[in-house]
Amino acid sequence: MQNKLIEKKYLVTFMLITLLFALWGFANDITNPMVAAFQTVMELSAFKASWIQFAFYGGYATMAIPAALFIRRFNYKSAILLGLGLYAIGAFLFIPAASYQNFIFFCLSLYILTFGLAFLETTANPFILSLGSKETSTRRLNLAQSFNPMGSLSGMAVASLIMLPQLWSDKRNEAGEIIFHTLSEAEKAEIRLHDLAVIRDPYVMLGIVVLLIFIVIALKKMPLVSTNDEQQDSAKNTLQRLCKNVVYREGVVAQMFYVAAQIMVWTFIIHYADNLGIDKATAQNYNIVAMSMFLCSRFISTFLMKYVNSRLLLTIFGMGAMVCTLGTICIVGIVGLYCLVGISAFMSLMFPTIYGIALENVESRDTSLGAAFLVMAIVGGAVMPPLQGLIIDQGIVAAHPAVNVSFVLPFICFLIITVYGIRAYGRQKV
Repeated sequence: MQNKLIEKKYLVTFMLITLLFALWGFANDITNPMVAAFQTVMELSAFKASWIQFAFYGGYATMAIPAALFIRRFNYKSAILLGLGLYAIGAFLFIPAASYQNFIFFCLSLYILTFGLAFLETTANPFILSLGSKETSTRRLNLAQSFNPMGSLSGMAVASLIMLPQLWSDKRNEAGEIIFHTLSEAEKAEIRLHDLAVIRDPYVMLGIVVLLIFIVIALKKMPLVSTNDEQQDSAKNTLQRLCKNVVYREGVVAQMFYVAAQIMVWTFIIHYADNLGIDKATAQNYNIVAMSMFLCSRFISTFLMKYVNSRLLLTIFGMGAMVCTLGTICIVGIVGLYCLVGISAFMSLMFPTIYGIALENVESRDTSLGAAFLVMAIVGGAVMPPLQGLIIDQGIVAAHPAVNVSFVLPFICFLIITVYGIRAYGRQKV
């Protein structure tokens, strides 16, 4: 008898937890285009503007382990509620950040917001894995993760249709050049006040939505899915077991490089398009197309896993991402941009599949801490984008546009992921 993907008794809980995947997807992808927006309105270098991503994903690195220890001490529901609370606080901090017009304050707001996301991701991923049989756990996580890009698309749509078109700082002359830098200080101050309010308002609305979801989950009785507290060993012993697990250990590394690649690809699409003379609002449409491909591919890959080994599929998709990235680097022009957009189709299955493979043979008593290190691996999204920003700031590298050359970094990331897929597949066959 084939195990059900989602058991009836867990259906409502599965739907509520899946909503959280969309919720942090929205935060991720309304934030990515803000790097370019802040770069212009605050007159920053690409490197300094990428501190937005450093703050955003640094919050994950800071809070993932505390979140896991919190889950071990309490339960999934309590961790979710705390995560939603921190999420809302970070969103509401955009109000004073915009008032003071301070870039560091915005970074701090996002840093606190992602404290909440760290709790949500550390909780939601293993919670979904536990809602049913172990045999269907990776497919179930891929299904739940399929709703993450729906939230991402919503975030992109808000950025593209509401925020970016309203930015006065992105107005251009007939030659397609931004005129903000040519204005007087008084004119810049007026524009900066307007644009920071435009950036602030969606985050405040997001904070209100998060509070409403907090209330719904607080009132909903969750099934008592065991976190195996009675079996839990010391954190030290758990860490030793995890370090000895080669597939898990390499999975954490692969996850770090995957998140780095994802953030670089989606953050710098706008910079890549800008180099071709495309304005930010139009460039964001390419991000939306990329995310739409990501979403469709996620559902397709979830279906394919019924017939193709997840490790083998990860390897194939990693190779596809490498090919598209090479096109992004080598082809200067609109075709290169198409290749950049196409990468997203191959990234679709990577995060949940790496996550599921890494935790597949982890002992149940070690799951919460094991999940935390996989979430902590999101720090890759904090470290790599600033490095890419430094390359982009060079303008030209070896007679080639620096923005094209900068995608060497995602290529290296996809190579590491592909190697992980090959090694994990080989170990499974042995």
